[in-house]
Amino acid sequence: MRQLTGLDAMFLSLERPSTPLHVGSLIIIDPSEARDGFGYDDLIETYRNRLHLLPPFRWRLVETPLGLDHPYWIDDPDFDLEYHVRRIAVPPPGDERTLAEIVARIHARPLDRSRPLWETYVIEGLPEGRIGIYSKNHHATIDGVSGADILGVLLDLEPTPPNPSSRQDLVGEAEPSAAAMLARSARGAIKQPLRMGRMVARATGALPLLGRMAEVAAPAPLRSRLGEGLMAKPHLQAPPSPFNGVLSPHRRFAYGSVPLKTVKRLKDAHDCKVNDVVMALVAGALRRYLMRRGELTADALQAMVPISVRTDDQRGEHGNQVNALIGVLPTNLPTAGERLAAAAQAMEVAKSGNAVPASVLRDFTQFATPALAATAARTVARLSWANRVRTPFNLVVSNVPGPPVPLYLAGARMEAIYPVSAIYDGIGLNVTLFSYRDELQFGLVADREMVPDLWRMMDDFHAEMAEMEALLDD
Repeated sequence: MRQLTGLDAMFLSLERPSTPLHVGSLIIIDPSEARDGFGYDDLIETYRNRLHLLPPFRWRLVETPLGLDHPYWIDDPDFDLEYHVRRIAVPPPGDERTLAEIVARIHARPLDRSRPLWETYVIEGLPEGRIGIYSKNHHATIDGVSGADILGVLLDLEPTPPNPSSRQDLVGEAEPSAAAMLARSARGAIKQPLRMGRMVARATGALPLLGRMAEVAAPAPLRSRLGEGLMAKPHLQAPPSPFNGVLSPHRRFAYGSVPLKTVKRLKDAHDCKVNDVVMALVAGALRRYLMRRGELTADALQAMVPISVRTDDQRGEHGNQVNALIGVLPTNLPTAGERLAAAAQAMEVAKSGNAVPASVLRDFTQFATPALAATAARTVARLSWANRVRTPFNLVVSNVPGPPVPLYLAGARMEAIYPVSAIYDGIGLNVTLFSYRDELQFGLVADREMVPDLWRMMDDFHAEMAEMEALLDD
């Protein structure tokens, strides 16, 4: 048995039927180079050979009585691989929009908590014999970096898979009794005063940061007296946008890619980071989208930008080691050049300190019991808070670095990998990017009612990339 961290448990406590908190990916496989082809049976065999290297895939949740302490993982004694790996097909012609619609519908469904929290779908019927693989894992088990580590276990650097002789027989754990779990909860309760003291001490140390963040949320006359240079600083309330409010249970998904070489040329030409170019690209695409709908405001949108706080010693560990920044997206600026310069400045400001320290976040989630967190989540859901309160974020923008070389699954080449991430009440749009080979591949996930034309937004990304590429000719 292993206990969930407070942050991992928080992803479980905050989950509602209309807001499942799993993250996923859509992989496109070309089986033409595989010696014996590729299909469902090959994927099943790959999982069987490597399950001993994928502990989260065997973990099943065990709750504590009355939610008095964070839950535990046990190795599922009744693990059923065929339950988790499924086979479906898209109707003809199997184009990208049909595929995206199927993925969106599956992505909207919560995972079964009585089993290990993951599912994989082998999707047949794509053009030219290609195969899609959509996988989803609960956010309580992985973050972006640990998710990439899992891909590294399943995928190979060469078409010939390694010898499967390392397969190990796996033995599950007996589920503990309610009495045993109650005793564990009691021992955990003894530690709560210590957790509270540590949380208060670290939160007190973070007060200067919160004060600086409050400065930029102050009324305009006060901000002018506080000092200049606040254009790139975030506010504690993001401006109104069509991406904010209470979510429906339904999702939309769209995917695409841009040349990584062009992104890196822009980075070098403008002396900034890849992530700065990404933020400018997102800002420009959303400006186009909002202008077309007549919903562009004079204020810049703000994004939650997850960042990994995983140390070198924590590489290979599962679960979450993340924090988040507030990144200003310069949707209010008219040209691509201005947006790129402003995005770089905004990210520099963000990295200089507008995130609550990871230690404070970790202590808070460790202190809050599941019962308390779940009660709070139900209360705010009943109050429809996302329609009443403006948060610091309009959307999520996440950029996860991936491998620059081709990867193979059971001998078949992986052509592309598109992230399929999570949204939550108040934040109805997620833009996640993953670099693979010579492309920056991205997936857009949105509430179905908030963004009825998500593929038009994808077109805006390509149009913005073309305008940014023109900067290289100036």
